[in-house]
Amino acid sequence: MEVLIRAHSGLRWIVLILLLTAIFNALFTRRSGVYVKKDKMINLFAMITLHIQLLIGLILYFTSPKVSFVEGWMKMKPLRFFGLEHLLLMLIAIIIVTIGRRKAENAALASNKHKTIVVWFTIGLILILAGIPWPFRNFGTGWM
Repeated sequence: MEVLIRAHSGLRWIVLILLLTAIFNALFTRRSGVYVKKDKMINLFAMITLHIQLLIGLILYFTSPKVSFVEGWMKMKPLRFFGLEHLLLMLIAIIIVTIGRRKAENAALASNKHKTIVVWFTIGLILILAGIPWPFRNFGTGWM
């Protein structure tokens, strides 16, 4: 269990770095008029890493004591966060990133592909940042 928690927590940094890389890459190359394999791979790796994070998170969701549906769990901030808010925010973010990548791949113009990545991946990133149990939110989690 501890290995999965550490993997899930540590992988968040890779996810954040890959999403930021994809967003900045799209921002800086959107006017170039080209969408090359490098662009496609950055976006793909960001999405794949998110899906791996989801799989680890789902295993933790069903095995972690932080997710407990005892009576009154919605009134207990940590239980509500891990049992509902974290899951929903992350699922919605992953769906948005996945849809955004698909829309980008289907766009005809390179500039539209980059613009689509910027918009959809940024929305996903904001939801992910809102759903992370940062230490200052007092959920008993650390930076790792």
